[in-house]
Amino acid sequence: MKVNPATSNDYDIVANHQFAEIRKDRETGQQVLFALRSFRKGEKISPLGAAFVSDKPSYLTVQTGNKTHIALHPYFLQYINHGCNPNCLRDVAEGEEFTFFYPSTEWNMASPFQCYCNQPGCLGFINGASHIPEEILKRYKLSDFIKRKIHYRQRKLKRA
Repeated sequence: MKVNPATSNDYDIVANHQFAEIRKDRETGQQVLFALRSFRKGEKISPLGAAFVSDKPSYLTVQTGNKTHIALHPYFLQYINHGCNPNCLRDVAEGEEFTFFYPSTEWNMASPFQCYCNQPGCLGFINGASHIPEEILKRYKLSDFIKRKIHYRQRKLKRA
């Protein structure tokens, strides 16, 4: 979704982080991270770290191991929403919402949801990489954890 940050009436600005801002959708209440400048493919939008590590998943954590989930730091990164055609792998225009493919880091989602991204190839119900055929997952850049899980599943299936 592309919105002109200077003229949109659909969102209220919640916080500004110089290169991006968190906006709250007036209709849904959902908070979203929008770019305040353009970014080139591969350009980092922010340093990334773990605010804390948990053995339990939540809708705000990113899975890094079987029982390892991190809360993103800085906190505003949690407002990067899911997209079936994520812009984290291409140029991002000023005023565009940041998106990434949630199953690229989540094997089984703590909070599965119906996707309404309206993008070409939308997968519909999003509940983790374990529920998506490998031929579809091959279209995405996956975390090392998800790659290991797929490899383990392939080996397990060959032995059966």
